Amino acid sequence: MEVILLKNSRRRGKRGLGNIGDVIKVKKGHARNYLVPQGIACYATPQAIEEVESRRAEFEQHAANELAVAQKLSEKLGGLTVQVSQRASVDGLLFGSVTREIIAVELSKQGFSIDKTQINLPEGNFLKRTGDYSVNVDLHPDVLVDITVSVLGEHA
Repeated sequence: MEVILLKNSRRRGKRGLGNIGDVIKVKKGHARNYLVPQGIACYATPQAIEEVESRRAEFEQHAANELAVAQKLSEKLGGLTVQVSQRASVDGLLFGSVTREIIAVELSKQGFSIDKTQINLPEGNFLKRTGDYSVNVDLHPDVLVDITVSVLGEHA
């Protein structure tokens, strides 16, 4: 099935699908269940191709604005340290874990609106020990910023 990309589609470390206005072939299910509902693509009909070509400059301007907002946010986030307290044993093993959602809540307390899906933890989906961790925040496909998460142990 052919679709037209309405957004630049790149993934970390991978080429991705393409750029705005590209007509690409994808599986029907991927188009129907993900690309079209998310507004990433539309079905490639002759009318849609004409409309996208006429609105290409508008789409590219919108993409450039999103990139500029992400770069400004990365300047503020760069080098930030987030402290999270959890109950822990004497040897530093947490009773529970620190998840991406907990980190997103701590960032929102500091005034940053970051979705938990934008946070990439170094050891899977959670942190299980006390210590300092370098965590990537994916603000935009072209903007990745590192923050430090300091997991502090509370002894009961």
